Amino acid sequence: MTNMNGNGNKTANHAKLERVFRLSDIIGRKVLLDGKKVGKLADIIILETEKIPEVTHFWIRRPFGYKSLLVPLEKIKEIKDSEIIIEAASIEHYENEPGTSQILLRDHILDKKVLDLDDNEVEVVYDVKLVQRNGKLYVSEVDFSKYGLLRRLGLKWVAKFIYGLAEKIKKETLSWTYVQPLPEHLGSFSGNVKLKVLKEKLPEIHPVDLADILEELDHGQRLAIFNELDTQHASDTLEEIEPRVQRDLISSIRKERAAELINDMTPAQAADILAILPAAETDEIIALMDKDNAQKIQFILDKHEEKISNFSTSYFIKLPAKTRVSQVLLQYRDIARDKDEIMYLYIVAEEDKLLGVVDLKEVLQANLDETLEDIMTTNVISLHPDNTLLEAAEMFSRYSFRAIPIVDDNNVISGVILYRDIINLKHRFV
Repeated sequence: MTNMNGNGNKTANHAKLERVFRLSDIIGRKVLLDGKKVGKLADIIILETEKIPEVTHFWIRRPFGYKSLLVPLEKIKEIKDSEIIIEAASIEHYENEPGTSQILLRDHILDKKVLDLDDNEVEVVYDVKLVQRNGKLYVSEVDFSKYGLLRRLGLKWVAKFIYGLAEKIKKETLSWTYVQPLPEHLGSFSGNVKLKVLKEKLPEIHPVDLADILEELDHGQRLAIFNELDTQHASDTLEEIEPRVQRDLISSIRKERAAELINDMTPAQAADILAILPAAETDEIIALMDKDNAQKIQFILDKHEEKISNFSTSYFIKLPAKTRVSQVLLQYRDIARDKDEIMYLYIVAEEDKLLGVVDLKEVLQANLDETLEDIMTTNVISLHPDNTLLEAAEMFSRYSFRAIPIVDDNNVISGVILYRDIINLKHRFV
C-alpha cells in the first residue's frame, strides 16, 4: 500500500503507517481508478497467519454487467474517508470472485456469535478493527461492544457520545489472537466465531441466550454445558429451549436431576415441559417431585387432555361466499358486533360447511367489486372437536394464528378457539 504523504515528515509518516480502520466504515465505499468510479468495496479477504491475519485482497463489486474485482492489497493506493483509490494499468486482470477457502471479513465474521473454547460464552461480532502498518493491513480485534453495534446501525454520533461517557465500552473488544482458525473450506460461512477463552462467564449468560447456544450444539456438547449449570440457571434455561432439545436433555440426565430442575419451575411451566415426554418418563419424574407441586402439575396435564370443543366460542363471523367486499366494508360494524373473533371471516356454504377463510387485512386490500370467494384461502388449518387443549396449543405454536376453526368430519364449522384463551389457560389451571 503506497504511503501518500510524500513530504518526508517522519511524524506524519508514522501517523499514516499506524492508521486504524473499522470494517463497517469502509465497506461500501466507492472505489476509484484514474479518478473514475469502478465499483464499491464489497468485502475484504484475509489470510490467517500464526500471529494476526493479514489483508490480501479487496473484493470490489461492480455495476450490473461487469465482473467483480479481486484487487491485491499492493494495488490499493490509498484508503480515504469517502473513497478507496486503486492503482493499476488494467483492471481486467483482476476480474474474479472469492474462492471457497478464502476468508471474507464481512461475510464470515460480522454478526457471528462468539463462543468460547467449550462453546459456552456468547457475544455477537458487530465490527472488526483493522490496522495499517508499514504498508500492510492487519486485522487486530473483533468488536462486540454496544459502541460497535451503534456504529453499525448508523448512529455514530450516539456511539461517540456514549463512548466518551463510558470508558468500559472501550474494553468490549477482543484481540484476534484469541480467535480460533476458521474452517478450511468456508463457502458462505454460517457457523460461529470460536475463541480460546475460558468458560468462567458461563453463569452470567442469560437463559434465553444460553438456550440459543444449546440448540445449535450437538448432543454431547449440549449435555456437557448443561451439566455445568447450577439448578436455578439450568431450570431457567430449560424453559427457554425448544421442545425437541428439552426432550433430548431431560432424557439424557438423571431422573433425580430432572425432577430437581422441573420442581424449580412454576407448575404451568413444568407441565409444558413434561407434556412433551413419553408418559412413562413423565410419571417417573413426577413421582420424585414435591407432592404439592406434583399434584398441581398433574392437574394441568390432565387439563391438557380436555377436549378443545369445551373451550371454543360460537361468536365468530360467518358469511356466504358470494358476499361482496364492498358489502362487508359497509356493514362491518354490524357484522362484527358482539363477536369474540372479528379479524377472520369464515366463508360457509349451506349447513355451515366451511369453504375458506379471509383475513380482515385481505378484505381491506381487495377491490370493492370482488367477492369473498375471490379472495378466500381454501386450504384452511383447522381442529377437530375431539382434539385436546395440548394439540391446540401445539397448533398455535406452529402456525401463529389468532384463531383456529373447529370443524367436524363433514367439514361443518361449530366454533373457533382463540389464541388468547389457550395462552391464558395455564394461568387459570395453577
